[in-house]
Amino acid sequence: MNPAIDKSLTARGVRLWLPRLFASAFLAFSLTGWTTNEQHSAPDLTAHEWGTFTAIAGKDGRAVEWLPLPRSSPSTDLPQFVEHIDSVNFKAGLRGTIRMETPVLYFYSPRDLIVSAKVSFAKGLLTEWYPHADRVQPAGDMTDVSWSRFSVDGSIEWNRVAVSPNLTAEFPSEMQPNRYYAARETTSSPLRVQTSTGEQREKFLFYRGVSASPLPISARLTSDGKLVVENLGEDEIPNAILFERRSERVGYRLTGALSDATTVDPPLLNGSLDSLCGDLEEILVGQGLYRDEAHAMIETWKDSWFGEGSRLIYIVPSSFIDKVLPLTIDPVPGQIVRVFVGRLEIVTPATAVAVKAALAHNDEASLDKYGRFLEPILQTLKQEQDNARTQEP
Repeated sequence: MNPAIDKSLTARGVRLWLPRLFASAFLAFSLTGWTTNEQHSAPDLTAHEWGTFTAIAGKDGRAVEWLPLPRSSPSTDLPQFVEHIDSVNFKAGLRGTIRMETPVLYFYSPRDLIVSAKVSFAKGLLTEWYPHADRVQPAGDMTDVSWSRFSVDGSIEWNRVAVSPNLTAEFPSEMQPNRYYAARETTSSPLRVQTSTGEQREKFLFYRGVSASPLPISARLTSDGKLVVENLGEDEIPNAILFERRSERVGYRLTGALSDATTVDPPLLNGSLDSLCGDLEEILVGQGLYRDEAHAMIETWKDSWFGEGSRLIYIVPSSFIDKVLPLTIDPVPGQIVRVFVGRLEIVTPATAVAVKAALAHNDEASLDKYGRFLEPILQTLKQEQDNARTQEP
């Protein structure tokens, strides 16, 4: 090649590619340097989450597989705008050991920013959520399945959530009262999510699900009516409350921290719900929730937690939460607090007597007090009856 032409092409190539080279270098530096703190770490962002793990104990004290709602009932305890998996009467046949209820994820930020969040659920399925999620797996019709038969973990992702602290937003609502709305009574930043049908606004990311994971706790009744509560995990259970209600009479006992096993006497039915709510709020604040968050959580669930029957209410160890329900947020907040309350329903002799009497008298009102727990309670009574028959001479 002519040296002059070769020199000219070389110079021209440098002129053409040098700007592109600088542009590529600048982009690479931006992605790894200047914008790292902005996109992957946000020290002034705070994320707080609370939720519940609901289960029912079998004769051995461990959580049994059960239906979260009676087969004939649709999801009527949430507003109609809440989204759910594609299935008619979708919770009717979903069986699991844990019903994960009303986790709400709050964000606090002094400035507008975009966040993404992903939650996985070990041996679980996400059934309801709001606002609109970008991806929920697995998808499809999940009616009439036992989740213990599946090895896949469920997950839900929100890819672009706008945290808007200065937004004065009107959130969706319906005329009928609903426990869902109490979770909005906090100072958290409003959120915005763009969808194909328009913008959705809320004070939190909400989701629910069902799982076949074992619990970190068991609660077994002794022959003299006491409850043996055992920590089945490696980490301490921060606190627990044994609660009982019979009509208008209530009682409860605090166990304190549980590192192994302890025996708890049944509570005297001379307590008050106001005192219990006050004690529980202090426990939740001690675990890291803001006081308005703790109050919102109790307001959301107090009619269910403190209804007819007996149950153990406990603080789920954070290690169990992170293992069964791992959460990823981008950018990474400066603080993440996750507080979950476990509810383990106990079929005591008093419950058995009350249910048998209601069945004998066709007392639907009394049976309705046990709600979705009636099915596993009846299964427990049937098992006891079958065992008694096999022991007859």
